[in-house]
Amino acid sequence: MFELIKNVNIDFLAKRKIAGIGSGLVILAGLLSIVLHGGPLYSIDFEGGTEIQVRFTQDASVESVRDALSSIGYGDAAIREFGDANEILIHVKTSTQSEEQVSTIRQALGTIQGEDAYEIRRLETVGPKIGKELRGDMISAVLIAMAGIVIYISIRFQFMYAIGALVALAHDVLITLGVFSLFNMEISLSVLAAFLFIVGYSLNDTIVVFDRIRENVKAKRHDPFASVINGSLNQTLNRTIITSLTTLTVVVILLIFGGEVIRPFAFALTVGLIVGTYSSIFIASPVVLVWDENQKKKKTS
Repeated sequence: MFELIKNVNIDFLAKRKIAGIGSGLVILAGLLSIVLHGGPLYSIDFEGGTEIQVRFTQDASVESVRDALSSIGYGDAAIREFGDANEILIHVKTSTQSEEQVSTIRQALGTIQGEDAYEIRRLETVGPKIGKELRGDMISAVLIAMAGIVIYISIRFQFMYAIGALVALAHDVLITLGVFSLFNMEISLSVLAAFLFIVGYSLNDTIVVFDRIRENVKAKRHDPFASVINGSLNQTLNRTIITSLTTLTVVVILLIFGGEVIRPFAFALTVGLIVGTYSSIFIASPVVLVWDENQKKKKTS
């Protein structure tokens, strides 16, 4: 096997407090951003409403589009540039959608540069009830996945390993969600798919480390548990870095060249891959060590 890093002996566990503080600050910043924004910024998939992608013949400002929509009572619509300066994405929150409503919006858009100066490239509508159900399904999917993971790891390894994996997964999801809020990016169905991918990827990385820890615990029965964990992390570091870099290369190419539609998905994967690799080293294993130390203290007290 090709080795990118050879003969490493890094004391990862000695840096667990610094890593924990750093992760805590990033999560806190993300949660604060979510609170200040009134919750995650959901796309039409979960929020409901009408989403219109418009391409103008000339560059159009968000302000001009907002003024036009305000004149027909849609001043609270979410409006942003979508790729080029002449392309705008509009999200109108409405409980119903009709041909009359779309016709009214078309007329308003026609007042900006002229009736023949724009093209509606995409028009999607999701009812608020369906959006609410999808939002509930999204949360359920993530929670069920995590519950299944706890059961699986508890059976394959021990319960303390399941706790370590669960904390690492929660860490990855919270940071990625917080980054989306900090950058004011929407959570859509494609982003949900990216979140579930992040959970699976991070879990796979963590299990590889746990598997090596379990092997070394049997082979080095008399060594301190902290020493075994550090040795296992160093032994799997080469594999972790190569796998992550290979996957990250493809995802970054998608992020750069994938276009506006695929960009949120690729961005979520990019953040998730980096955070997931970090958490398998600095979060999951230290949590296992802390849990083991606490259990030993309880037995001796």
